[in-house]
Amino acid sequence: MAQVLPAFNPAFLIGTGKVQEIKQLVEETKAHAVIVDHQLSGVQGRNLQQELGARVLDRNQLIIDIFAQRAHTYEGKLQVELAQMLDQLPRMVGAWLGSLSRQGGGIGTRGPGETALESDRRRIRERVRQIRKQLEGVRQSRSQHRALRRKQKIPSFALIGYTNTGKSSLLNRLSQSNVLAKDQPFATLDPTTRKVFLPEVGNVVVTDTVGFIRRLPAHLVEAFKATLEESAEADVLLHVVDLSSPQMEQQIKVVNEMIEMFGWEKKPVIHVFNKVDKADLSKQFQVKAFPRVFISAKTGEGLDKLRKLMSGAAQSLNTEVELFFPREHEHRIYELGRESQISRTEPASSGTICYASMTPAQLSRWRDFIVQDRKKYL
Repeated sequence: MAQVLPAFNPAFLIGTGKVQEIKQLVEETKAHAVIVDHQLSGVQGRNLQQELGARVLDRNQLIIDIFAQRAHTYEGKLQVELAQMLDQLPRMVGAWLGSLSRQGGGIGTRGPGETALESDRRRIRERVRQIRKQLEGVRQSRSQHRALRRKQKIPSFALIGYTNTGKSSLLNRLSQSNVLAKDQPFATLDPTTRKVFLPEVGNVVVTDTVGFIRRLPAHLVEAFKATLEESAEADVLLHVVDLSSPQMEQQIKVVNEMIEMFGWEKKPVIHVFNKVDKADLSKQFQVKAFPRVFISAKTGEGLDKLRKLMSGAAQSLNTEVELFFPREHEHRIYELGRESQISRTEPASSGTICYASMTPAQLSRWRDFIVQDRKKYL
């Protein structure tokens, strides 16, 4: 059912007449759940559930529930639990009918104290802190692996795109691996990195990441920061698009908005239009993105062209740059040496000048130390 409203109803989100229509439909169909394609407040969700006599889920809760079903690894379960906690906190209203977990009467007693609702909120906040600490450990471990790859000058690619566009299937084709690939939303939650050999370049690494969706809940973006860092640190993005989807243009727009939101717009992007075996030939003439390649991860069509584009992107990555480290930051030269190849260093009057070969991702990370005017440091 759909309803266009000039303003949302603070009690139910939708109009009271529409609530009665849905209630009648629930009774006729004996439905056990009602899903609302919008975000509900705690009060609205509670009111609708009481009025309809069925479980009520909003858009965010549905997506998080799907994520919960897909989570199998330690990190994936942590990220989903964090998203659930962050989503649950603002929904906690009127729980326990305002009962008090600590109360007393008369002069000299402890007074009303903490309500059960406040106690639950406090426990959730403590759990959120614990999960964030555990995810920080995962993030640091991944960071060490990325630093080693950068030190070895291995180019990195990240598969990004709308959910269910065939990113995992493409990774399997490129790397001859057997990563889980299913025709369903959010089959991939944890980033999976595989080595891929390109004849002109040698070994590169390609990472499969969680798919995007329109109006991605903010709680999921917050919870999956550690996962999204794999794309943020990649040298080149492979934007995988489902050419056969009727919503192709809308999906491209959603992903481009996410790229802008995460600040990845300066990264090189190769647009990979997948599922040519299922799409009408006319769809290819609608494509305006560049550089682009049309492939089928299922049949292998177009993969040679994709590898050539990847090789060209990898060959153009590294740039020789000059960096200046003031004396108070000279300790960071060691950190730079772990990530990139330092060709030589020179002493300056107030610090040290370094020459290093860097990728675009490294240029962005070390931009504060890149020399613009050499004279001012000598």
